Amino acid sequence: MVAWPFGSGARLERFDILTHVLNPNGHFVFDRVFSLRVTLIRVMAVAVVGVCMALAAVRAQTAAQSGAASPVASPPAPQMPARAGLNMVVLDPAHGGTDPGARGAQGIRESDLVLDLTTQVRRALEAGGFQVIQTRSGNENPSFDDRSATANAQYGAVFVTLHISSSGLPGTVRVYVMPDVGMKPLANSSGILSWDIAQAPYVTLSRKFGDAVQGLLAQRFKGSPSNAQVASVRQLRTTAAPAIAVELSSVSVQDRSELDRMMPGVADAIARGLTAFRPSYVLPSDAGAQP
Repeated sequence: MVAWPFGSGARLERFDILTHVLNPNGHFVFDRVFSLRVTLIRVMAVAVVGVCMALAAVRAQTAAQSGAASPVASPPAPQMPARAGLNMVVLDPAHGGTDPGARGAQGIRESDLVLDLTTQVRRALEAGGFQVIQTRSGNENPSFDDRSATANAQYGAVFVTLHISSSGLPGTVRVYVMPDVGMKPLANSSGILSWDIAQAPYVTLSRKFGDAVQGLLAQRFKGSPSNAQVASVRQLRTTAAPAIAVELSSVSVQDRSELDRMMPGVADAIARGLTAFRPSYVLPSDAGAQP
């Protein structure tokens, strides 16, 4: 109810919008036609609002049904950076378990010595930023195939098998790589290289790696050769990665401490040689390709 001022304080009860004009006698009269028009406009406005609200409800219901029918998209899996180049070194302490390897007159056992050597080589490699895994860490004797499988399961790896010779000039160190002869990388009909010649595509890389290490060993240990030697080392043949064998001479020393004193220098030469070799580490594009 709205109060309308008519001068006398009279009150008008309103239920719709009215307009008024003065008649010739000065009295108010109400224009009911205008009131009717306004009322119709209000009804139409309410109807339009109602239609809009109904459409909005239909759209919301449709969106909800669509969302329920469609599975929620999972966020994309994080992309791990691709590892490229040389990342891993597999160290293989030779022998172990029931196979002690070469034995010296003073009770020296090759299998024990190479574990100590492996510890020092590992420290030098890790200090140089390389990741290292071992084929054995205690007195086990993994098979040749198990040792190779450890290396072959890695990407961006090299393989180093460590030995102490039974003879040779004491205080010298030799690096061995597989020969090219008999290592032709012939794949079978399915394109898979035979396990027995897994080293074939890597012979050239192995020689580069071996020469880098042997050159440093020759500088430190008098009487050692300047380049890697070629030999059919069983452990290298089935390894699908650049692979070398490092052999210290020898268990024939009168005092084990002579070999112990060699170990830090051998470890340093392997780590520095691997760092020098690293830029050359480009893997064959397939099993039948020469790097």
